[in-house]
Amino acid sequence: MRLELQGREAYAYTGGKPVEAGRPSVVFIHGAMHDHSVWGLQSRYLAHHGRSVLAPDLPGHGRSAGPALGSVEALADWLIALLEAAGVERAALVGHSMGSLIALEAAARLGERASHLVLLGPAYPMKVSDALLATALNEPLKAIDRVNAFSHAGHAAKPSAPAPGFSLHGANRALMRRLQAAHTAAGHGNLFHNDFQVCDHYAGGLEAAARVRCKSLLIAGSHDQMNAPKAGMALAQALQGNVLMLPAGHSLMGEAPDAVLNAIRTFISEETS
Repeated sequence: MRLELQGREAYAYTGGKPVEAGRPSVVFIHGAMHDHSVWGLQSRYLAHHGRSVLAPDLPGHGRSAGPALGSVEALADWLIALLEAAGVERAALVGHSMGSLIALEAAARLGERASHLVLLGPAYPMKVSDALLATALNEPLKAIDRVNAFSHAGHAAKPSAPAPGFSLHGANRALMRRLQAAHTAAGHGNLFHNDFQVCDHYAGGLEAAARVRCKSLLIAGSHDQMNAPKAGMALAQALQGNVLMLPAGHSLMGEAPDAVLNAIRTFISEETS
């Protein structure tokens, strides 16, 4: 689905099915240096099992025009505008890493229009080391390799998951490098540095959590080296949410695709309070 938002083209994957009024909706929000493709299994399954699905490419990522936006708050506003443009009145919000912060802020702003909130690999605050920010600014390809190494658990299947011949490390590295190159070629600057500053600068997480009105689920990887599980516990407490721990690293959707899908599917099937 292609839409015009704030004068620029925006793209959202719908799982191979049209978005239909009256069907319960799910919105998948990717993290830093990613696009809609990281939700391939989860978005397509739910679209073919009774849900309207939107998995947008955030501005400056994938097929959505840039430049990338510079704050969680601006991205939450953009996401809400996307829902309105697509005719989605109420939806479950599912976000990964940076996308978890965007989902949290958007849920707070949507109030009753957010039916469920699922945060994968969350942390608050989501601080980024000065050393990594400096590397992202000056040597982005080196920073990509570093983050890619830390985004996967040491025991992650290589290269046979989620399908024979598929390399989790290789695919993630290629995606990040492609997005970085495209954003730079379009004259929009350093996407890696922008995205990690977005994570680092967000300071409204606990205030947003206090305004969320829907049930929440936090999914963490027990071997996450990017956002350690304990880094999300302040949000879990503020949201009074359930916590699910999976034997995976930060790249939960790739390392534990079926477990992530089953957790989301079960949770969003629960009646809202």
